Order: sequence, then C-alpha cells, then structure tokens
Amino acid sequence: MSESNWAREGFPAQQLRGIRRGIEKESLRSLSSGALAATPHPKALGSALTHPHITTDFSESQIELITGVHVGIEDCLDELRRVQNFTLASMGEEMLWVSSMPCGLPADDAIPLGQYGNSNVGQAKTVYRSGLGYRYGRRMQTISGIHYNWSLPDVSSQDYFALIRNFRRHAFLLLYLFGASPAVCSTFVQGRSHSLQELHPGTMGLPHATSLRMGRLGYQSDAQSALAVSYNSLEGYAASLHQALTEPYAPYVDIGVRNADGSFKQLATSLLQIENEFYGTIRPKRVIFQGERPLHALRERGVEYVEVRLMDLDPFEPVGIRASTLRFLDVFLLHCLSQPSPDDTPVEIAAMALNQQSVAERGREPGLQLQRGDAMVSLAEWGLDIVAQLRPLAQSLDQAHGGSDYAQAVELAQHGLTHPDSLPSARVLHAMREEHGGSFSAFVRSLSEQTKAQELFRTLAAHDLAHFQQLAQASLERQREIEAADTLPFDRYLQHYLSPERLGRPKTS
Repeated sequence: MSESNWAREGFPAQQLRGIRRGIEKESLRSLSSGALAATPHPKALGSALTHPHITTDFSESQIELITGVHVGIEDCLDELRRVQNFTLASMGEEMLWVSSMPCGLPADDAIPLGQYGNSNVGQAKTVYRSGLGYRYGRRMQTISGIHYNWSLPDVSSQDYFALIRNFRRHAFLLLYLFGASPAVCSTFVQGRSHSLQELHPGTMGLPHATSLRMGRLGYQSDAQSALAVSYNSLEGYAASLHQALTEPYAPYVDIGVRNADGSFKQLATSLLQIENEFYGTIRPKRVIFQGERPLHALRERGVEYVEVRLMDLDPFEPVGIRASTLRFLDVFLLHCLSQPSPDDTPVEIAAMALNQQSVAERGREPGLQLQRGDAMVSLAEWGLDIVAQLRPLAQSLDQAHGGSDYAQAVELAQHGLTHPDSLPSARVLHAMREEHGGSFSAFVRSLSEQTKAQELFRTLAAHDLAHFQQLAQASLERQREIEAADTLPFDRYLQHYLSPERLGRPKTS
C-alpha cells in the first residue's frame, strides 16, 4: 500500500496491532561521588561481546541495555526494567547515571574504551572505539541516550525511506517535547570552545536549551556534515555510505592506522570506519547475519525497521523513558509514513540541520522561528499543526488496541507546546535550581541514587534472577568459544572484514 493510500484510507487495525518495537538504553556507570566509574564491566553481567541484553557502548564504563522485540509497549518496558534491575544489583556501590549528559569525567585519554576479549571481532570493536576517540574525542562518546527500534508490517524499503525523510523534517518536535539535557558538567566542555553559560560553578548550560546532546556539543561531526547523505532511495543512501566507507579522508589519513609500536589506532582512514559511525537522528536498519556488514544486509534484503536515535534519557523516569512517550513516537512515525514525502534536497538538508541546532540550544525560547520550506514559522505554530494531524492516527491506534492511551499521549504533546515549563528540559533546570543549588552533578547524582534504591526495592522474581544468571554464564562461555575458534591473524581478519566487496553492490534494474 502506498503512502497516498495510507493517507487516504488509514491503516487497517490488524496492521496497527502488528507494530513491533524494541529499546536500547545507554547509561554511564558512576560512583556515588558523581565521578565516572573506571572499573571493568561487572563480571556478574557476563560478556559484553556476546550477551543478548547487556553490553557496553563506547566506554567500558557505559552500559547498554537491550530488549527483545515486542508487540506491547508495557511488555517492552517491563523487560527493560528487569534487565536494568539485574544490572543495578550486579554493580556493587556504583549506580547508573540517569542523564544523557555525562557525569564527572577524567582527562580524555583516561576514559576507558570498551573491552571485548582477545578474539578478532572483540579486538576490532575496541580498535573502532579507539578510532572514535582520535576522531571526535572520548568525552563526546560518553553521551548516552535511548534508541527506539520500530517496524510495521507490509512496509517496503521505499516506504521506510519516505518515513525517514518526513521524520527528519519534523524531528525538531521530538527534541522540543522530550529533550532533557539543557545542562552539562563543566568537565564535559573543558578545553573545548562552546557558547554555554555558567549556570553554577561546575555547571554549564543554556536557559532555553532542550537537548544539548543533539546540539553542536553533542553527537555532531563537522567531517560527517560534509556527507549530506540523501534519503531519497536505498540505492542513493547506500552509495553515499559506500563512498564514505571506502575513500580515504585526509585528516584521518594524518592520524594513521597504527601506532609506532604496531598497535592499532583506528580501523581505517576512510570518513567512516564502519557503518555504525554514521550519526543521524534515525537510521534504516536490518538484522544482519553473523559477520555480515550492515550495508550489505540493507542492499541485499532491504530495510526491516528504523532506529530512532534522538531521544534523551528522561532522568525523572526509572528506565529513562515513559510509556506515553513511546506511544507518541508510534503516532509520530505513522504520521511520517502516511504523509506525502517529497525528495530531500541539499538546501533542505542544510535547513533541517539548522532547525535541529536551534531547537537543541534554544527550543523553549519564546517565539523561536524555524525554517519550513521558503518561509520562517514559529516552532509552536508548526508543532501545533503537526499535533493536529496526529489526532486521527492516535484515534485509530486506540480503536485497534482499546482505551485512549494514544490520544492522551498526543494531548500531552499539545500541553507541552502551550506550556513549555512542563517539558523535561524545563523540569531539569527547575529541579537543579530549586533543589540542588543550581548544580547539574548534584541533581543527577541525587536522582541516580533514588532510582537505584527504588528499583532494587523491587527484587527480581527468582526465575528472572536465575534466567539472567544463566544468560551471563552462557555469554562468557560463548566468548571463550569465539576466541578459541579464531584462526586468522588480526590484521588479516581486518583486511577481510573491511574489504569493499563485503559492502555489497547496487541492485541493477
């Protein structure tokens, strides 16, 4: 069914009940002092290389919790709670930092890289992280967030790319409504040029910011901005990434691949070492076979789901996100899928980047203007236009599932547009100021301690505890098997894995 048919006829209830979703949640391990925990990944959690639900992201100190695929929102959040409960119970005195912006950080080179054992695949993961450190600095990589993986039955790759184009056009609304990172610890910007204000000794921020994580100090890259990747087709998207993955990029050639002692600095000198290095608010994704390159999987079998990547951790929610937020995302993604989606252009891509930057840094500024086509329009007016278009979709979802939860999620968004002080970003600044003397670190430290205590008060059922203990043990055994099975020297393994032929070839008509 084409997007025009969906817009004209709506989505069948059976299709709406077929939405699948999963969550990936990143959090730093921190000490009670608010400093980064420099300890290894807790042994009780198993192998970060092979565990299906508990791994690490950039840093050894950065936990990533992964749910399975779920039909129900509450089922998805319940699994995330169980995984997080087991994780917190295995961390001793340490806690999970509940903010997207990091805790107190040491010197850049003292932030530990993720470690995955001595197998070829494990070493490659660490070298990749080393390369990220050389390219962007390790501090930037300690930013955490929540990724929402989402699919709908009977949606083609072409449809998913239409969704992605509209998502990027309207992503400013998600940053405004759900951004929760208006302030940072001063250690994050130490030695970097920035436009932040000192809100309190040791705390930097901006008074109307929503998501500094998604602004110029966050997951942005001047090098990657030159890519200006188009999402007009799978073929064009793949061609852009293929080029960035295979052609040398002069500044990264200057870094070099190896140190003087022969150890690896980075995987390659191309603009992207591997596909995951490409930043974006949303990605087309496909489950890959073991050892397969993600770009090859997309080219061969098409888009299977999208990964929404711009959501901040909500520090006021124990698992970092509310059920109503996930429901709003469902409605928003359906809207992006059903609306006409003209091809993007270099001019529009540049305007979207400026809109993102404006909302990240000044989203709650009264009267803020954004670029929509050839005109400037207020964020509030544009946001209210979108929300009005979401209501019929929310009604369809409620009819398919029963109740009124989706309609309520849309009304919460309407309230946020007319009452900016109710937004998470405003609540963060208010709580910092009123309850913690203006200190970002004191605010997040307090909420992190509360969250750990509250979550551990609800002990895991015995069968859940046994399940997670078994998963941890099995993951350690699986890592040992992988390490024992390696036969290639590491440099030969890398040469094979990174070869352009393994990225797949464009489909010929």
